[in-house]
Amino acid sequence: MIANPTDHDPAYGWVMVAAVFVLSTLSFGALGAISVFLKPLAAEFGWSRGETSLGYTTIAFSSALFGIFWGWLADRAGTRWFGTVAAFVMPISLVLLSQQTSIIEFYCYYFLFGAFGSAVVGAPLFANVGFWFTHNPGLALGVTAAGGAFGQGVVSYFSGMLIESGGWRSAYLTLAVVYFLIALPTALLIRESPTRLRAQTDTMSDDRDRPISDIEVIVWICCAIIFCCICMALPIVHLVPLLTDTGTTTQFATSVLLVLMMAGVAGRIMGGKLGDMIGPIPAYMLMSLGQTVFVFWFPPLRDGTVSLYLLAIFFGFTYSGVMSCILVCTRKMVSARLGGRAMSITSFFGWGGMGLGGFLGGYVFDVTGDYGWSFALASAAGVINLIILILFWLRIGRARAEVVPALA
Repeated sequence: MIANPTDHDPAYGWVMVAAVFVLSTLSFGALGAISVFLKPLAAEFGWSRGETSLGYTTIAFSSALFGIFWGWLADRAGTRWFGTVAAFVMPISLVLLSQQTSIIEFYCYYFLFGAFGSAVVGAPLFANVGFWFTHNPGLALGVTAAGGAFGQGVVSYFSGMLIESGGWRSAYLTLAVVYFLIALPTALLIRESPTRLRAQTDTMSDDRDRPISDIEVIVWICCAIIFCCICMALPIVHLVPLLTDTGTTTQFATSVLLVLMMAGVAGRIMGGKLGDMIGPIPAYMLMSLGQTVFVFWFPPLRDGTVSLYLLAIFFGFTYSGVMSCILVCTRKMVSARLGGRAMSITSFFGWGGMGLGGFLGGYVFDVTGDYGWSFALASAAGVINLIILILFWLRIGRARAEVVPALA
């Protein structure tokens, strides 16, 4: 469905952008902060780097698994109360983490955070936001997704400060209080988009570009997203340990992560806008190329300062642009009646790639004693992602070429 230029998107759509931005800040912030808690927890309990980074895998896996259920529910009942569920569960999970005494508890509490926190405010709410807009949905999704990058930088940075001042238990507890005070009033702003409400009752509605079927689009995105998320997960989980292993302070390491994520705020907005301008697949390929090239250079440049900050900016911009492009691909190429499920299914594979990348980074380090091999693995995964995207783009071109003679 082509938007009429005389139409105007509902003004409340931007309220939804702001609300989901904030909830994403909190959700992804806790995810990114795992890298800051990794070494203090390993030091206190004697866990290996691989065992501790498996906590990131746990939250990613639970977000992926439960995200499918929440996406199915969103397509049928809407997302009105999704934020409220997360507003209670995220702080409760953080309180429990402040009291943990074993690695099983560590995994269980992060599993809870992912299943009823990240999975709830992730794909279903992004799908809702996207369908508030017929004009420049990529820009709206890019601004919304910027909350994730903002959270991973800011929450990680302040988590480092809290750990240094009062220890990791106090840090978790402080985060829990702050999360509840911010999340609950924000969650009450959630409304369902008019387009999604129509799609729930009109099964014949279709507002997507249709060179290929919904199902084929979802399959292609799922295949690509696994590998691009393996690529991006390595710095998110292991950048702080990589830098502190060389003797730098936690504050310096988290400041690099903060710079990376602040560049990511701009990258997510630009990635969404680029998807509107040149198309979601070309934008996805361009941003993926950037993260694939830049991720490799973190170990060689870890002793620098200016070069490290510049690398963090370049990687943060491109990796975050990838996230927005994935959302725009799903929004523009899948119909509204399947929007929640489509974003949840693609997120399932994305979370799976993130979890696998986080774990493999720690495992390869444990085996080799060197993060160089871990980050090389990330770059190799990025190459595979690019190959899949090129094949996807060629498939769309062939499908469009077949449609013209058929219409004639």
